[in-house]
Amino acid sequence: MALLTLENISVAYDQQYILKDFNLSVEKGNLISLLGPSGCGKTTTLRLIAGFLEAKAGKFALNGKDYTRIPVSKRNFGFVFQSYALFPHLSIYDNVAFGLRLRKVSGAELDRRVRNILDTVSLSGFEKRYPKELSGGQRQRVAIARALVIEPELLLFDEPLSNLDANLRINMRVEIRRIQQELGITTVYVSHDQEECFSISDQVAIMNKGIIEQLGAPATIFKYPKTEFVARFIGFTNFIAFDTRHDDNELITLKVKDQMFTVTKHASKGEQPGMQGAIRPDDVVIGMPGEIEEGPNRLTGRVKVSTFLGRSYQYVVETMLGDITVNKEMEFSYPSGQEVRLLFPSEKLVLVE
Repeated sequence: MALLTLENISVAYDQQYILKDFNLSVEKGNLISLLGPSGCGKTTTLRLIAGFLEAKAGKFALNGKDYTRIPVSKRNFGFVFQSYALFPHLSIYDNVAFGLRLRKVSGAELDRRVRNILDTVSLSGFEKRYPKELSGGQRQRVAIARALVIEPELLLFDEPLSNLDANLRINMRVEIRRIQQELGITTVYVSHDQEECFSISDQVAIMNKGIIEQLGAPATIFKYPKTEFVARFIGFTNFIAFDTRHDDNELITLKVKDQMFTVTKHASKGEQPGMQGAIRPDDVVIGMPGEIEEGPNRLTGRVKVSTFLGRSYQYVVETMLGDITVNKEMEFSYPSGQEVRLLFPSEKLVLVE
């Protein structure tokens, strides 16, 4: 049973709908990420759950209780902001204790909870320091500790790592996942960084224009996007529109301009109703015509553009079905104008709507 449910939620600013008939369920103990481009509605969804926004229609329930009209002050949720939002004039101990004091917790119980949560986020010994004396990663851990010390029913993150440099972001996302799993707290996480979301989430919701285009486990979405939008968003750049399609037990056979392609059926991943194939540049095999034979799932073309990427070369290959982008690790590149052959492995070609 889902701990958190949003049912037919609609949110609008000045009669402009950001979310309309929006639905989402989150299982207890899971970390779900809301991922998508700017303006897709992910932050609006988080602010609605937190209580900072009120829905025009629909219902928000937590653990079976209707929270739709409960004010933010009555929601026992932990919120970690992008800007940390620490009090500069308070020590780390007092920053973390702030929410407990508002709740009239005092004495030994307050001290025990503050010290325990500082230990959980690896900040024991920092109690007397002030925010300006900490690094960005340490300040973010203080913000997480402050959100957790109140023992919230739900933990909410609003792009918490966007102000950190690349190495710190990697370290902090590992810390966030460790803490979330250690405490088993249900978490909703908003980010525009797909690597960040995919690395820490039990489920990812890819959002577009106020709707969820796909919801599932990170590995499933990464391998089997359902729509063209999701495929493009997560790195599929090559698309082939097919004319005909035939399904049998194991393979889907497709045809375009007398070219035959087969796609492996992914029985455990549901239906693949689309007539458009998508494949990542890393999954297309490129070679000389003598190295790759003619046949299904193959195209002959000429190198149009060659770009050095460091560990590999990226090619734009002109074919009868349009330009195809391919990545390949190799010591020497194919020159522009070189005739090459491309192979599209059946298990890597995905059909999308």
